[in-house]
Amino acid sequence: MSAAQGRMEGGEHVLPIRVYYEDTDAAGIVYHASYLRFAERGRTEMLRLAGIAQSTLVRDLGIAFAVRDCQIDYRAPARLDDLLEVRSRLVEQRGATLRAEQTIRRGGEDLVRMMGRVACVGRDGRPTRLPSGLRGSLERFFRKGE
Repeated sequence: MSAAQGRMEGGEHVLPIRVYYEDTDAAGIVYHASYLRFAERGRTEMLRLAGIAQSTLVRDLGIAFAVRDCQIDYRAPARLDDLLEVRSRLVEQRGATLRAEQTIRRGGEDLVRMMGRVACVGRDGRPTRLPSGLRGSLERFFRKGE
């Protein structure tokens, strides 16, 4: 498994991301769909920090995560070469789903806020319960005291 990226800060996983040319439109502003990729990287690295590689889930357990829904609030644009932070925390865990709250920031400014739900699916693409070991590994990423 690769080295974990990002860090825990105030109950959130924080992943620094640089905006590259490929993330932008012709004007050098981050293309709206690029934020979905940034969020996916944040969730993936949060799992990796918990000791969970998605490739291992697929290979060993026959499960994967698929985005079920996502709400996005675009508040301000990011630009080429900006250094951003993807902040992620889990807010709900159900039988086969996880809900994550994610914010993409530049400095102290929230640029994008997202609320997404991922479903745990088996090789057949149907929802399947989250394994209990996975549930325990994710406990520290849940929003506390709110």
